[in-house]
Amino acid sequence: MPAEGDPGHLLILGGTTEARRLAEALERTPLRVTTSLAGRVGAPVLPPGGTRIGGFGGVEGLAAWVTAHRVTHLVDATHPFAERMSFHAARAAELTGVPLLALRRPGWVPGPGDDWTFVESLDAAAALLPERGRRVFLTTGRMGLHRFAHLTEPWFLVRSVDPPAGERPPCLEVLLARGPFGLADERELLARHRIDVLVTKDSGGDATAPKLVAAREAGIAVLVVRRPPVPEGVPEADSVEAALARLTGFRA
Repeated sequence: MPAEGDPGHLLILGGTTEARRLAEALERTPLRVTTSLAGRVGAPVLPPGGTRIGGFGGVEGLAAWVTAHRVTHLVDATHPFAERMSFHAARAAELTGVPLLALRRPGWVPGPGDDWTFVESLDAAAALLPERGRRVFLTTGRMGLHRFAHLTEPWFLVRSVDPPAGERPPCLEVLLARGPFGLADERELLARHRIDVLVTKDSGGDATAPKLVAAREAGIAVLVVRRPPVPEGVPEADSVEAALARLTGFRA
């Protein structure tokens, strides 16, 4: 708990729209806010308040930073698939006694007309691809391209803010672009590249959902990688508003 008269210091493990919105919502409050970004994207959009970019050096490094900077509240608002960082946050919270909240937007749910197959991993998606289509729109992030590098077929389209590095499928086209992308954009992209299967992670949210709507309209099959669970015992909020309510409780 913060000392008397000290409103406290919130560390947001960020990189998502929700992390930025939480920092914006707290901008005019006495609570001091620092957002940490992994630094994997060039020229990121910085939220208000303090920021730090780069890793902490594992659980011990994060715990040391929390202690040294007198962090009184910790919010894990990383990408739903940042499993390692979420584990580090949970363990650091245990070590320091700082309350932790996971901010996770709800996952996607298929609707009428959707042709979705849920898989447990990128490897499972790669195993299914040869029988699902010949022209793939791969939207699982540039960091996981090596999981598909062994596939000589099908042809892949990858869209990324920064050029991918490392192993990649031999039949690959990279489109450098920064979202969000509207429904008209996604319709045009799927048609222009003659996409017949879409691979995505269950990231949730509205920012990247138009590709799913466009796939439904075009009758395109979708492979959806399930998200990992939040570490056991960590309370969750499914919206910025819910997170703000929980933070009020932390400050009580």
